[in-house]
Amino acid sequence: MSKIKAHLDNIVLSHTVFALPFAYIGAILASGGIPTGKNLFWITLAMVGARSAAMALNNLIDLKYDKLQPRFANRPMVTGAVKPQGAIVMTFASLALFVWAAANLHPLCLKLAPLAVIPLVVYPYMKRFSWTCHLVLGLALSVAPIGAWVAVRGDITLPIVLLGIAVGVWIAGFDAIYGCQDVAFDKKHGLHSMPVRFGIEGTLKISRGLHVISIIGFFAVGQLMNMQGIYYAGVVLAAVVLIYQHSIVSPTDFRLVTQKYFMRNGLVSIALLLFTVMSILVKF
Repeated sequence: MSKIKAHLDNIVLSHTVFALPFAYIGAILASGGIPTGKNLFWITLAMVGARSAAMALNNLIDLKYDKLQPRFANRPMVTGAVKPQGAIVMTFASLALFVWAAANLHPLCLKLAPLAVIPLVVYPYMKRFSWTCHLVLGLALSVAPIGAWVAVRGDITLPIVLLGIAVGVWIAGFDAIYGCQDVAFDKKHGLHSMPVRFGIEGTLKISRGLHVISIIGFFAVGQLMNMQGIYYAGVVLAAVVLIYQHSIVSPTDFRLVTQKYFMRNGLVSIALLLFTVMSILVKF
């Protein structure tokens, strides 16, 4: 049981809450209502598989840097609770789960599965080469709503592309804020990030811009999908939380950028899902 817990801690399974609600939103919009239980089941497994593989691989590839970063001293791979061999097994097992789930959804899902995996594999290496690493992470998570839409409808249209962009820049903005804490470490070890390239103050401005784009994207999706007014209440709530999140950080103070800070964003994604469901139900 301790080994299982160590692996679950390594992939931070609880953080699935960030992207999974957006996958469900994509499936709901594609269905024009509540998706079938079968689709929801396989979409969930696909999401868990893809994300678990990404986290296990990321922690494996970054292990040499994580061992040097004091903030990561308690990570399972740093402490040795999870061995590199175990992380490799977890990565391949999770990818197998993802492919299995994709094979049980619309046929197009399995064909596009390799494209979905590419950003998951590329992201861990990006900090070695480019400050765009945060955007690549956003790209990886933007696949969640788009993939769920494809799972139900088997096509890709403008509304779901906009939703994918909104989710991607939402995540990228917060990852850039998180990266501000590591700017000194990254410079010392030759790593790249927005804070290294643009400075902390510049990065916070870019993050705010990304989140403005995100809210505009959520609003545009509502317009294109003819969502009811209650959906927009969810968008407003997301905007309010984003404003608050930005108000409690500054170029010299990141004390509140904690797990609670990021889990609050997970609650926003859940709230957006609930408001989307209510908007759909109002139509009936």
